[in-house]
Amino acid sequence: MKIKIYFSALLLFLFAFTSCNDDDDTPQEKEAQLNIVETASSTDALSSLVAALSKSDESPNSDLISALSGNGPFTVFAPTNDAFTALFASLDGYSSLDDFDTEEEKALLATILKYHVVAGAAVTSSDLTDGQVVTTLSGEDVSISLNNGVFVSDASDVDAQVVTADVDATNGIVHVINKVLLPQSVIDAINLGTLVEVVVASDALTVLEAAVIKAGLVDTLNSDGPFTVFAPTDTAFIALLDMLGDDYTSLDDFDTDEEIQLLKDILLYHVIPAKVLSTDLAAGEVSTALADNTIEVVDNDGTFVIADASDINANISAVDIMASNGVAHVIDKVLLPQAAVDFIADQQPTIVELAIATDDLSLLVGALQQADAGLVDLLGTDGPFTVFAPTNAAFAALLDQLGDDYNELSDFDTEDEKAMLATILKYHVVAGTAAFSTDLSNEQMITTAQGEDVTVNLTGGVFIQDATETDATVTTADIEAKNGVIHIVDKVLLPQEIVDALQPNIVELAIATDNLSLLVTALQQADAGLVELLGTEGPFTVFAPTNAAFEALLNDLGPDYTSLADFDTEDEKTLLANILKYHVVSGAAVLSSDLTDGQMVTTALGQDVTVNLTGGVFITDATSSNAEVTTADVEASNGVVHIINKVLMPDTH
Repeated sequence: MKIKIYFSALLLFLFAFTSCNDDDDTPQEKEAQLNIVETASSTDALSSLVAALSKSDESPNSDLISALSGNGPFTVFAPTNDAFTALFASLDGYSSLDDFDTEEEKALLATILKYHVVAGAAVTSSDLTDGQVVTTLSGEDVSISLNNGVFVSDASDVDAQVVTADVDATNGIVHVINKVLLPQSVIDAINLGTLVEVVVASDALTVLEAAVIKAGLVDTLNSDGPFTVFAPTDTAFIALLDMLGDDYTSLDDFDTDEEIQLLKDILLYHVIPAKVLSTDLAAGEVSTALADNTIEVVDNDGTFVIADASDINANISAVDIMASNGVAHVIDKVLLPQAAVDFIADQQPTIVELAIATDDLSLLVGALQQADAGLVDLLGTDGPFTVFAPTNAAFAALLDQLGDDYNELSDFDTEDEKAMLATILKYHVVAGTAAFSTDLSNEQMITTAQGEDVTVNLTGGVFIQDATETDATVTTADIEAKNGVIHIVDKVLLPQEIVDALQPNIVELAIATDNLSLLVTALQQADAGLVELLGTEGPFTVFAPTNAAFEALLNDLGPDYTSLADFDTEDEKTLLANILKYHVVSGAAVLSSDLTDGQMVTTALGQDVTVNLTGGVFITDATSSNAEVTTADVEASNGVVHIINKVLMPDTH
């Protein structure tokens, strides 16, 4: 016979028990009206059993219906319809009783059915004892287990459970079971395939079949065993190939001796040199056929998963697929020993290679090259590194921020500019760790390769805070590379060192502000070294009058002063210089929040101005008219500017 048991089911059906007991005086609550065959025929859930009896009796050598309608007494373990369905599902070429159509097959069916009958006794469940061995009508024994129920053990590895006990009949008793019992003679006759044959028979394990052949393990898995095989599906192998990258699109790409040996090691890592049924699984480490390598059975909320050397566990999707030399369990992931994890890591691109392959990081790659500071070589080493990688749009925004002198990265062409670019790039690199997003915590401070910290903000997303007031958003996290991890961000991060360098000084800020052009002209016209002074480190606080404020001053001075150029004598230039010094505080960058009402502030002229915070921020000079601060706290690299609507006038006497 060409019968083969498929993986998925052989264990959902079988349960039997039997005991020869001559106690015919067992009391019955009510007298049975039907014999065993009639009882089965009147029970919907046993219609397959009745049909099986009829099918076996088509053979001239079988008369089970008549026998079980006789005086008895008999004890019958009666499999349900579901038990027969499971049996057919486990047999290659048998989808229903109609497939038992030869004399040999009908005789086989009769043997199976006789294995469910005990002649000469009507044994109730209360008469059974744990470990009791009972001889059936087929001549082979079943045994009884009373551990948490009533179970009947046949010649297979899976017991049948009594789901309904003690159904009385006129000629015996029926116990309904959830599995078709199989005697050893039938198991030998149907000839369970080896683990290799089981794999070949499964449509979901075609890649595993090809892998076993390629790795030269057919003879091993056809040998006596016993073995337990955790069998990855085709989908699991496809996921492994995807993980390996473009160089591995099929098993054909495992073509070197090293790669074939790796494949063999991976497959042996799925084999346990013992027969372990699902009921035998227990949490803990288990040695595999790959020497010195273990897998771990992990209890996951009442179910078991399999842990390997990677970070991802395998789920068990089908259990107890029986073979002549062991058992298989289907899993949804290829298990990876440490050697395979290391091999996969070697196939991954480095951070630089990954950036080069990502279109939206082309300006980052250009910046690394333009900085010419060895950063390309550094990020190609083992690491590990964490890199916050700005997009092309982020670099374009930085160039816009830097002004007309920086239209593209090639404009960083002096040694100082290249050093500045290198400083910016190092601020995006964390050396010594590959920090995935799950490793980050809110308000965590991380020291970069530039030396300054960035801060993590996890409120509503993943954000990285630099020395500016605008956070960078992580738009794509956890891009794993061979030597670390990349998080793509939407902004170029700037350390304080660069913020300070890029920030204009007070003179540069005034020149860049249209509404302060007359202040710049006044500084130049006074010719008293004030432009040079306000370009030094400071710090300074400057009250900066608007163009309208200077125009009002000229108007107040009369027709002799139509422009600042009219301050052309030495005395007039000295007067203009004194007026301007009266707007400067040396030695401090005083923000508006640092001012107090009535505070007197000494200016570079030596005279004080007074702060008035009633209804706003006002500065009182030597006149009766206050100046109002219209724009406060304009920060410069060497101080702070407060724009005011009036030119402050000192006491000129």
